[in-house]
Amino acid sequence: MKKLSGFLLLILLAAAGWLAWAILMPVSLPDGGYKLLVGPNRTMRQIAHTLEDDGAIRNRQLMVALARASGADRKVKAGLYRFEGGQSMLDILNRLIQGHPDEASLTAIEGWTFRQLRQALNKHPDVKHDAAQMSDAELMRQLGVPNASPEGLFFPSTYLFTPGVSDMDLYRQAFATMQQQLEAAWAARKADLPVHTPYELLILASLVEKETASDGDRPMVAAVFVNRLKKGMRLQTDPSVIYGMGSQYQGNIGKADLRRDTPYNTYTRAGLTPTPIALPSKASLIAAAQPADTDALYFVARGDGSSQFSSTLEQHNQAVRKYILKKGQS
Repeated sequence: MKKLSGFLLLILLAAAGWLAWAILMPVSLPDGGYKLLVGPNRTMRQIAHTLEDDGAIRNRQLMVALARASGADRKVKAGLYRFEGGQSMLDILNRLIQGHPDEASLTAIEGWTFRQLRQALNKHPDVKHDAAQMSDAELMRQLGVPNASPEGLFFPSTYLFTPGVSDMDLYRQAFATMQQQLEAAWAARKADLPVHTPYELLILASLVEKETASDGDRPMVAAVFVNRLKKGMRLQTDPSVIYGMGSQYQGNIGKADLRRDTPYNTYTRAGLTPTPIALPSKASLIAAAQPADTDALYFVARGDGSSQFSSTLEQHNQAVRKYILKKGQS
């Protein structure tokens, strides 16, 4: 029994020694330092996985366990953290708990409306809210584009900044980035597109953005819209109707909504919408500028995130029966 107790003691001492080594012993970081970008809603498990893969900690499971035990997994603040020299797991964890990144971050989500972007900026704790009380029109005047609708003019991305920066600086950066991305897409566009200005391309890209989250389907969705515009057909895209409904939209869209005319109802009005309806991603800008080579005029959601494309109304009705009506009956 004494031998067994001694053996268990040795195991416990070895385990304690390993834990102390893994938690307290510094890990040598690269000479230029180590940068960790913590995005919004990123979990401690994901953060620890990145740290272990980069060689900044020795064991991710141990870090997750420590974070959960201390409640740190609920306190980590998004942003860019810089670490210099040797850092232990405990050093890194304490830094994340303190929630003072070297650079804060704001993520504008692809498909957001301008209203959602404003809401995110207005409630960001590390931003100086100079524009919070401005109207949309005044904000656009400050950006040097008076009388322009702000919708779609800001690029969705993650922006890093020094805490305390003015929200106007972030608006300017997102606006300038969208102009750069739009100019690049416009320069690389196909020659026969039925859009005549970069702004019309931006509108088309926003419709593509709201119709699909599948990168593989974006060029096909863009092609359907382009083909319809060339034939003088109405685009008949539900997201534009929903955008035109504004606060009246409560999560469902019915036949009456499709018949109710607004400037954004592509069932009652031909052509593009008056403005973009969302912040389009780079992928949607490229898809709008370079749609797929196809004669498809219709598409319907399969229910798995992808779409079924058809060239004729008969094919489309078959797809609707297969993917929509059958699903509703099951």
